[in-house]
Amino acid sequence: MPFWRLFYHFVWHTWNGEPLIAPTWENDLHRVIAAKGVQLGVIVHVVGGVENHVHLVVSVPPKLPLPTFIGQVKGNSSHFVNHVLHPDKQFAWQEEYGVVSLGEKSLGAVIDYVKNQHAHHAEGKTVPLFEQTSPDRA
Repeated sequence: MPFWRLFYHFVWHTWNGEPLIAPTWENDLHRVIAAKGVQLGVIVHVVGGVENHVHLVVSVPPKLPLPTFIGQVKGNSSHFVNHVLHPDKQFAWQEEYGVVSLGEKSLGAVIDYVKNQHAHHAEGKTVPLFEQTSPDRA
């Protein structure tokens, strides 16, 4: 394996941006997302989010294509919610996702941003670039 230092911030929303992520199992969902990343050989820096979307900061090795990685994470996590947690309403993610590459110097600030998602959204202090999943949706 070659030397690599790659940092990415992913974000994706629930189906139609509905508030499908319940506070009672939000942490379990984040743990499943992180565990899948580790299983795929990714370094997971942080997982966070609110009731309608998830943020994930990771270092993905160059041998793993980003669309493959995020597809497996989203598929595994939605399967977990529907087949283990059994929510009242069918759970699904939107097809789109956003990904931004980061420099190592900004990694700490982005990790803090993800850890404090609930406060950022409550105070209206989100960073549009880190919330965007398609060219027309922030």
